Amino acid sequence: MQFLIYLSNFMIPIVIFYIVASGLIAKKPVYDDFVRGAKDGMKTVASILPTLIGLMVGVGVLRASGFLDFIADALSRPAELVGFPAPLVPLAVVRMFSSSAATGLVLDLFSQYGTDSLIGTIASLSMSCTETIFYTMSVYFMAAKVTKTRYTLAGALTATLAGLAASTVLGHMMAS
Repeated sequence: MQFLIYLSNFMIPIVIFYIVASGLIAKKPVYDDFVRGAKDGMKTVASILPTLIGLMVGVGVLRASGFLDFIADALSRPAELVGFPAPLVPLAVVRMFSSSAATGLVLDLFSQYGTDSLIGTIASLSMSCTETIFYTMSVYFMAAKVTKTRYTLAGALTATLAGLAASTVLGHMMAS
């Protein structure tokens, strides 16, 4: 086990060394390629920045206005009927929009219920089993200039629902 910890400390430097060495062996201008890639990355950041700002402001407005709490309250009873704990409904809703806001909610749940509680376990699992659907779609579709999304949202919502169901089942299995 100690060997794996030691090895993990060197993985990133090893990968960087491998990339540079491969470029040098292939007689590529490694530094020039790096600078060109960084320049392209900055262009991508500049192109998606308005979308990111709009999404962050939108999530902030929804949280501050109480609309997310309203949605969470409306969905709490149906969630309880299918075995999904009501305190996790706000997390499930917020996670679709913002990972950092969801992380804040998870930390609140941990302080209220404990990390090893059923709520804490399901919250941890659901953070691993779900994605920030609207953030990902807006950022990546904007960067790739995708205009026809077809079934992406329906598929992403279905995958999120499956992830929440799996995290709930696994959480209950771990708790028993």
